[in-house]
Amino acid sequence: MELRKKELSENSLIGMKDFLSSLTATSLQEIDVRAGLKCEDRSLDKLRDEQMANGRSPQTPAKPVPVQKNALRTFYDIIIDPIADLIHGNELILVPEGPLCLAPYAAFVDSNSRYLCETCRIRMIPSLSSLKMITDSPDAYHSKTGVLLVGDPWVQEVVREGKILMEQLPFARKEVQMISRIFNSKPLIGREATKDKVLRKLPSVALVHIAAHGDIETGEIALSPNSTRASQNPAKEDFVLTMKDVRSVQLRARLVVLSCCYSGRGEIKAEGVVGIARAFLGAGARAVLVSLWAIDDNATLEFMKSFYSHLVKGRSASESLIKAMKCMRESEEFKEVKHWAPFVLIGDDVTLDSVE
Repeated sequence: MELRKKELSENSLIGMKDFLSSLTATSLQEIDVRAGLKCEDRSLDKLRDEQMANGRSPQTPAKPVPVQKNALRTFYDIIIDPIADLIHGNELILVPEGPLCLAPYAAFVDSNSRYLCETCRIRMIPSLSSLKMITDSPDAYHSKTGVLLVGDPWVQEVVREGKILMEQLPFARKEVQMISRIFNSKPLIGREATKDKVLRKLPSVALVHIAAHGDIETGEIALSPNSTRASQNPAKEDFVLTMKDVRSVQLRARLVVLSCCYSGRGEIKAEGVVGIARAFLGAGARAVLVSLWAIDDNATLEFMKSFYSHLVKGRSASESLIKAMKCMRESEEFKEVKHWAPFVLIGDDVTLDSVE
């Protein structure tokens, strides 16, 4: 009897996970995240095709599930509504598990047709132990100065069988150049954005912003190949910033922004998504801003311009995120959910008003 109860319980749990995965797929389908995009391909899919990925097979996407009403409203009803009376103030900290790590929380819709991001600031924490580690970390530990801006690394030397596998990213270059003017800091662009240089600078800065190709499964990032590599044809270790590389660095960054395709992705486990964003947090970063899907180039530029304009004035990361989303929703060109909803803040609600 006890064994039967355990089997029923496990089957119910599996069924719920499948439902939530399918509901996430349905919500992305309703948002229509890929329709009409003018978007640089900042993914490492071609490298994966060339067997340069980390060996894990791609996750099989869940099939959309038919629902009686809008999936974003359904999400609100089953995740937020049961705890709505427990939410005090305007901040919501979520510790999601499994497929819920990839849900677009900002776009959840309540019974009054309001998006969740209109009523509260949202951020995610990988686990309660991560929350404790962040809250227990002394403020003086993290850097207050230093900016590392990386954009459009030179990837034309990554060749297989005479074929260049990745294109350059002119919008990524434009993005970091815009941010560099805000912080009056010289960015690493093109051939300057080598893996060695990035790893040397990572431990000493308060803000990291990377706009480059990212792996759709892990979020790992393609940088410019090291000039000191053993072979003219760069191997993966010569240019890909891996989770292992990040974990080997003692970071003191207050905020890491990963403006790469699917930077919020990774291997979904019970304790959350294990990918490049989690690696940055584990290495000491206080907060990481990621994207759940690829968005229009001009929309990304507009979002980042608004986000940093608020951040540099002393507003917190979560407040800057909400205001940037609001700015996008109020614009005629970028008001659709797919343009403003993919951005997720993971970790602490940091400020950067004193960063130089």
